[in-house]
Amino acid sequence: MDELVLNPDAIDAKNDAENEAKARAMRTMELKPLRTVFMGTPDFAAENLRILLEFPGAEIVGVYTQPDRPCGRGRQCKPSPVKQVAMEHDIPVFQPENFKDQADVDALAELKPDVLVVAAYGLILPQSVLDIPTIHPLNVHASLLPQYRGAAPIQRAIENGDVVTGISIMKMEAGLDTGPVMVQRAQRIGHNDHAGTIHDELAKLGGICICEALARLQTGAYMLKPQDDANSTYAKKLEKKEGEIDWNRPAKAIHNQIRAMYPWPGAFFDWTNQDGKVIRLHVSPGEVSEEAAPKVEPGTLLGDMDGKLGIATADSIYLTPEVKPQGKKAMDATAFACGYMKSCK
Repeated sequence: MDELVLNPDAIDAKNDAENEAKARAMRTMELKPLRTVFMGTPDFAAENLRILLEFPGAEIVGVYTQPDRPCGRGRQCKPSPVKQVAMEHDIPVFQPENFKDQADVDALAELKPDVLVVAAYGLILPQSVLDIPTIHPLNVHASLLPQYRGAAPIQRAIENGDVVTGISIMKMEAGLDTGPVMVQRAQRIGHNDHAGTIHDELAKLGGICICEALARLQTGAYMLKPQDDANSTYAKKLEKKEGEIDWNRPAKAIHNQIRAMYPWPGAFFDWTNQDGKVIRLHVSPGEVSEEAAPKVEPGTLLGDMDGKLGIATADSIYLTPEVKPQGKKAMDATAFACGYMKSCK
C-alpha cells in the first residue's frame, strides 16, 4: 500500500496529480476487464457506481442493493439511488432481504464475479458470499482505517474536530471493517465543511480509489496491508438525540457537533419565546465569533448580528446563518429575529 500523506495542506495537490496519473493509465489500459458485482444502496454508493461504470477495467455484471422501501408522506416504495443508476445502464439488479436463503447465494455465484465491490450496502455479508469472487471482495470505507470503523465514519471525524479523513479500499473479511487495506487516500476537512460536503467529496474519491484498486488487481501489482488493531477506533451509528445542543459547552465543540449532524439528523435545541412557548429550533452550520461570551445564560439568543443569529455559548458566541423552527421552513437570521424575537433592525 502506498505511503499515506496526512499533511492537510498537501492533500489536494497530491490527489490531483495522482488522479490525473490514474486517468491516463485507465485510458491506455488494454487488459481484460474484471467481472464485477457491485453492492450498495445510498447516494454515496451510487456515486461510486457512476465512476466505476466509466472505468474500462471493470465489467459490471450485476448490482445488488437493498429492497425498495416505503418513504415520503405517501409511503410509496422508491428504488435506492444505486438501483436507479443500474436501471439507467440496463444492469441486472438483485434485491435479496439477506443471504440466509441458499438460492440467493447461488444466484450471486452464477454471475461468476472476479470481484465484489461493496459500498454502504446495508447488509452484513456471510462468509459464503465473501468466498464467491475468484479474486477478492472489496469494500469502500469512508475513513483512514483503522480509524473510524463502523457506520458513521464521516460524522465522527467531524464531531471530533479532525482535519483529515479519507477513503480506504480493503479486502473484506468476517470482522467489522477489519480487513487488510489495498488503497488509501486522504481528504482534507475544512473548518467549515460539514457531513454533507465531506460525504460528496469522499463519494467521488471512493469511486476513483476503487478504480485504482481494480486496476492493480488486473496487473497483479498490489499489496494488502494488515490494519493495526491497537490503533483502531469505532464510529457508532448516529442517533437523532445526538443532535441536541448543550450551549454550556465551548463554541468550537458545538460547531463540530452542528457540522457533524448536518444535514442528518440535524442539530437542535428548545427555545422559549417571549410568550413562554417552547419552540424547537434546528441550527445550520455557522461559525464561532471572535467575541468573548456575554454575561448571559448559555443558549440565550442574542439577535441578528451582521446577518447571522448570535447564540451565547460557554466561552463565545455561535453565529448561524439560519434556523428552522420545527414544522416550518428554514429562516435566515434577520427574518427569524424580526418575526420570532420581535427585534427588527
